[in-house]
Amino acid sequence: MSTACWQEFIARKNFYGRIFGEIKDRKIFMKKIIDFIKLHPEMFTIFGLVVVFYFIFFHNIGNYALMDVDETRYVGIARDMFNSKDFLSLYLNGDYFFEKPPLYFWGECISFGLWGVVNEFSARFPVALYGTLTCFLLYFTGKKIVSKSFGIISALILGTSMEFVILSKFAILDIVLAACTTFSTIFGFMTYFCKEENKKYFWWLFYIFSGLAVMAKGIPGFVIPFGTMFFVSIVSGRFKEIFKPKYFVIGSILFLTVVVPWHAIMLKVHDPRFFDEYIMLHHLGRFKGSETLGREQPFIFMFLTFLWGFLPWTFSAIAAAVCKIREKILMFNEQKSLAFKEKFLNLFKKFDFKKLTNEEKLLLFSSIAFTLIMLFFSISSTKLITYILPVYPFSAIILAFVWKNYIEKGAFEKSINLTAKIFGGICIFAGIASLFAKFVLPAQIYKDILIIKWFCIILVLVLGISSFVVLFKKSRIGLFAIYVIFMTVLSAWGYRLFFLMDYEFGQNDLMRMAKIAKEGGYNLATVGFGKRYSVYYYYGGQVNFYVKDIYSIIDDLFEDENMRLIVKNNDLEAIQKVINVTIIEKGRKYSLIKK
Repeated sequence: MSTACWQEFIARKNFYGRIFGEIKDRKIFMKKIIDFIKLHPEMFTIFGLVVVFYFIFFHNIGNYALMDVDETRYVGIARDMFNSKDFLSLYLNGDYFFEKPPLYFWGECISFGLWGVVNEFSARFPVALYGTLTCFLLYFTGKKIVSKSFGIISALILGTSMEFVILSKFAILDIVLAACTTFSTIFGFMTYFCKEENKKYFWWLFYIFSGLAVMAKGIPGFVIPFGTMFFVSIVSGRFKEIFKPKYFVIGSILFLTVVVPWHAIMLKVHDPRFFDEYIMLHHLGRFKGSETLGREQPFIFMFLTFLWGFLPWTFSAIAAAVCKIREKILMFNEQKSLAFKEKFLNLFKKFDFKKLTNEEKLLLFSSIAFTLIMLFFSISSTKLITYILPVYPFSAIILAFVWKNYIEKGAFEKSINLTAKIFGGICIFAGIASLFAKFVLPAQIYKDILIIKWFCIILVLVLGISSFVVLFKKSRIGLFAIYVIFMTVLSAWGYRLFFLMDYEFGQNDLMRMAKIAKEGGYNLATVGFGKRYSVYYYYGGQVNFYVKDIYSIIDDLFEDENMRLIVKNNDLEAIQKVINVTIIEKGRKYSLIKK
């Protein structure tokens, strides 16, 4: 062998030696990582959940404007509170605001101070944090009472429920109520699972968080935790325990310490207006019905809201419910020798609470909470889709039992697989049908949805196809993972696009015109449409909203030469017949004018 060939051989040997050595080193390194993970499973579980919940709740929350009407209204109130340093009285657009208690607004102010700026991110940071903490509460509760896998499943179901995710990225009050009522009620549940010497601590936490729930949104914050524990105590046969002095007396003191001071100050400073508006109109009036508030909906409104709000888990929830109903019907029919009344009563025969397992107790307690919340908001005359948010944590706990048994034991397999096929088929059909949207939608509408078109088409097609793939592979945990991944991607990157699309229908006009007026140092009013608080927030000062008799007042408004008006484009022609105006900025739906 020549010298050159020998040198080449040696060089190749050294080269491949280094390659194999590196591979060996990497294998050793990976083995060390795997061993470390095995030694610290809890740490990596929490880390994994943190990563998932970051993308679900926090990613992109500062990259789109605040939404009309409630986001801009509530954040505007919090901004004025932060700037004025008056942390007791609430003000909206220069007037007192007596609709809500202050807990949400205090949280916003803390966030503004923490981040050193008032913007979209600092406004949404607290609500995202409330959502995340509620999910982690379900994880630790489920892990403690049932199993680690149950805790993970329940946390992920809650964290990927459609409405819970939306309202955890939306700077409004409802997520604060949901978080506080969940913490309070779960602490109440824990009195049935902890050692006797620790009960008092959980009862005290129950009362503290119930007080915080009241400070978040008033009456619902009292009814949900106390109502749930009232029925739980009756079912469990431990009603007297609630009134033990070491629980009740100290707990009541803690509750009143949280709730009374602010309410007492407001009654003293702002009576009788505070009493009339806060208590009579916005609390009792919302429940009993008020012509001033409106918002009346049929009894089933909350149930219908739940059906879309619990997506993508709605189908599996329906499947499990149908299975249980079928089971009861079969049990009923098997009792041929008994009279109808006896057969019916046997379905709901008295059980021995003491013989229930911890898992059964948690399922029972969560079912009571779910039923109470649904009934309370369904009975209430005033209904909005956001009100139902406190029901989702308990829905997640209930459904977690279904999915845990499905994944580990194959329970409900036929029903869940069938609903997964239906859901997947709907997604595939919707994705394919969306390809032809251009031919059926008006040109302007089609132009507006282009921002989300391809994202939605790809996402729903992937979801639909993936569902069928994992079902074909008979991977039950794969189906669960597909739903989690789908909602994570939708939340992290999709919701922002939906917001941006919605702005095209008028809010972009209002924000741009408010900023023009602010930069020019002009006074600003809106004429001919309702209160759109994006104008108030992005203007950064007081805005007059005029809805009625616009043609009779518009001339008077322009007596102020520094006045600029935002009007609907549809009203422009009629306004110009009354007074000569100059159009400063014309948008899709609104125009900014001056005399």
